[in-house]
Amino acid sequence: MAASPPALGPVLDEVIRKRLLIDGDGAGDDRRINVLLKSFTKWCNSSGTPEEGFTQRMLGTLAQCEFSMGKTLMVYDMNLREMENYEKIYTNIEQNITSAHEKITECKKEIQRAKRIRKNRQEYDALAKVIQQHPDRHETLKQLEALDKELQQLSHIKENVDAKLELRKKQFHVLLSTIQELQQTLENDEKSDNDDNSQECPVENGE
Repeated sequence: MAASPPALGPVLDEVIRKRLLIDGDGAGDDRRINVLLKSFTKWCNSSGTPEEGFTQRMLGTLAQCEFSMGKTLMVYDMNLREMENYEKIYTNIEQNITSAHEKITECKKEIQRAKRIRKNRQEYDALAKVIQQHPDRHETLKQLEALDKELQQLSHIKENVDAKLELRKKQFHVLLSTIQELQQTLENDEKSDNDDNSQECPVENGE
């Protein structure tokens, strides 16, 4: 039995160390560990033969502590995995929030662009209505050509009228000159007749 303490010592120390690291101050299997430690210390300091079943009780208590420690480690690992999962979820949420903000910003830009496009379309529609109220370039050119031809015709007509008017003026001037000459001739003839009559009258009186 003297060789048992060195064999149990490292195992017990490891169990106690891990338990203290996991549980800290207080709860759970601390009392069982304290009892086991006191029993082990008492056994090491004992010079006599331990009572029957002492080793089995200590091994049983140690097995219970190890089992409890295993469960605690499993819970601890599970908590670590849960923390990692929560961190991933949190990171994913942050990424989603960032992505949502980016999408919101992009949507705002799209709304602004849509407003500009709508405004431009309204302006284009208004301008198109104004343009539709006026004839197109081809029609305008045809109208201008027709007006130009009409203007040329009117110009020729004016020239003809001016020429005829000038001719009538000349003819009228010639007519006036002829009338004046005729009137002068008539006056001269009348005067000549009067002179002849005045010369014939004295002769008749003398006879």
